[in-house]
Amino acid sequence: MGDKARQVGTTLISLVVLALLWEAGVRLFQVPIYLVPPPSRVFQDLATRNVALLEHLYTTLAETALGFAAGIVGGLGAAVLIVGSRFLQQVLYPLLVIAQIIPKIAIAPIILIWVGHGVLSKVVIAFLVSFFPLVVSTITGLRAVESDLLDLVRGLGASQVQTFVKIRFPNALPFIFNGLKISIVLSVVGAIVGEFVGGSKGLGYLILVSNTEMNTPLMFSAFFLLSVMGLALFGLVALAERVIAPWGVPEQEDATRVVGV
Repeated sequence: MGDKARQVGTTLISLVVLALLWEAGVRLFQVPIYLVPPPSRVFQDLATRNVALLEHLYTTLAETALGFAAGIVGGLGAAVLIVGSRFLQQVLYPLLVIAQIIPKIAIAPIILIWVGHGVLSKVVIAFLVSFFPLVVSTITGLRAVESDLLDLVRGLGASQVQTFVKIRFPNALPFIFNGLKISIVLSVVGAIVGEFVGGSKGLGYLILVSNTEMNTPLMFSAFFLLSVMGLALFGLVALAERVIAPWGVPEQEDATRVVGV
């Protein structure tokens, strides 16, 4: 606990020092507020618009969470099918790669036409952005089992389902959580992309509007909330990993230190 407290303290102190330097630099060089607002102006804007900003934050959070959940179901399901069947691997894997290669900002307009401008379109984009890393990580984990161990359980008469539940899936958990930590961040990006293209609510929409109005303090307020939300979601996934798959944490400890989990 002492090490973790020091890590969190170091991170917080670094952020405070950065904010003070930012504030001093803006005031010292008299940077116009429409270019870079000082942190004090950003926090003032946050306090003034707290209700409206929280509504936009909730919208983006809901889109991100739903897209991430869909990515978990789709990613794990696709990975299991690909590992379990060579035919499905040959059919599905190229399609997944092609779907990942196409820029989501390019297909976002057609998705909006297909499913409308509501929350569902943002969820679909967040899903498309986030599920591929989970597929790749899960496939790697399911296959990263020693052949001698597989031969042993087969020799003991274990079925494919038993082998998956007892051997392959536990072995893949650290890889799965590694993919989840990437996917949760990409889910946020996907939700923002959807709001950029056709949103009427959410932090992405707020950033777009503030850019049009040259309201830089509002834009930085949205950036701040987006950063806090992303770090919190990443931290929740890292915390879940420590609870569910603690044997995989030491290899990824450096990745989780950033959020102090």
